[in-house]
Amino acid sequence: MEIVAGLRNYEELNSEINQTLSSKRKVVVKDLNGQRYIGCALDKGKTIEGYGTAGNDLACFLNGGKVVIYGNGQDAVGNTMSGGEIIIHGHSGDALGYGMRDGQIYIRDNVSCRGGIHMKEFRNMRPVLVIGQNAGSFLGEYMSGGTIVILGLNMKKGEKLFGSHCASGMQSGKMFVRGSFPKENLSDNITVQELDDKDKKELNEYVKKYCEYFGASFDEIMKKSFKKLVPKTSRPYANLYTAN
Repeated sequence: MEIVAGLRNYEELNSEINQTLSSKRKVVVKDLNGQRYIGCALDKGKTIEGYGTAGNDLACFLNGGKVVIYGNGQDAVGNTMSGGEIIIHGHSGDALGYGMRDGQIYIRDNVSCRGGIHMKEFRNMRPVLVIGQNAGSFLGEYMSGGTIVILGLNMKKGEKLFGSHCASGMQSGKMFVRGSFPKENLSDNITVQELDDKDKKELNEYVKKYCEYFGASFDEIMKKSFKKLVPKTSRPYANLYTAN
């Protein structure tokens, strides 16, 4: 089933998408022009394939469904998602994966500021965010679980893997970063480690999926080494107001 978005109001468009998915498993949306809330709370077994630029809160509260965008996403992609998969063949705006609790997001290119902010995990719910190129400032801010992978592919001369205040306030979780990165942009509460065998196995899984989705070479990506970024403490602000 194919729907043309064009310049239609986002409420009207989402109503038609939801009505179509009530009886079908997949819908294709052409000519997206910044309409918001596409795929909001999409359930497991349902797929939206979009072409163009998806608006704010794409796949917010995603509940196991799958959203694929051939184009770009604006702010708050995957906001508070609790499962499923988002694949963007382009770049994403600010606050990617805000508060995401489970599921996986794959971005072919770059991400703006505050990607992965407030990511969290609980028991077997472990969110994953994979970024193909680089990210803006405050990547992984206040993370309390989950995994961020940043590959540094196709960066221009002078570009940095991530902006300032990376992992500011990070309490838990981890980041896998490929190649060289600006250590001066790391928050003081972060330590850099080598990957162990368990880390390598997990990383390989995510990189292989990235390559499958975007046609990249696994062998070429893995030629560069990765480091793991983790917090030194689960209470980064323990002494901010009172001595501990």
